[in-house]
Amino acid sequence: MKKLVVVSVSVLSLALMAAPGFCAAKKAEKIDAKAKFDQHCVACHPKGGNIIRPDKTLSKKSLEAHGVKSEKDIVAKMRNPGPGMTKFDAKAVPDAEANAIAKYIMATFK
Repeated sequence: MKKLVVVSVSVLSLALMAAPGFCAAKKAEKIDAKAKFDQHCVACHPKGGNIIRPDKTLSKKSLEAHGVKSEKDIVAKMRNPGPGMTKFDAKAVPDAEANAIAKYIMATFK
């Protein structure tokens, strides 16, 4: 019985020590924003355009004309878009990916 307790405590200790290492590695992963944009957005927004609503491109001028002025606004639009756009909730596009995509859009489509 004593051996079982010692083994159980040892295994639990190792698991607790290893867990933060696995979590840190996942958090430290760099998101390829272009790849995520290509995966989720490029079908309707090739080259920053818009095949559904041609007047609503991803250019800075067009975004601002439609009230989208920041990365936060882009993520909000992804989460709760208007008619014609697919809704990307946090399950479909996690927050870190959505933020990376928004940053990519702001930097790429000027």
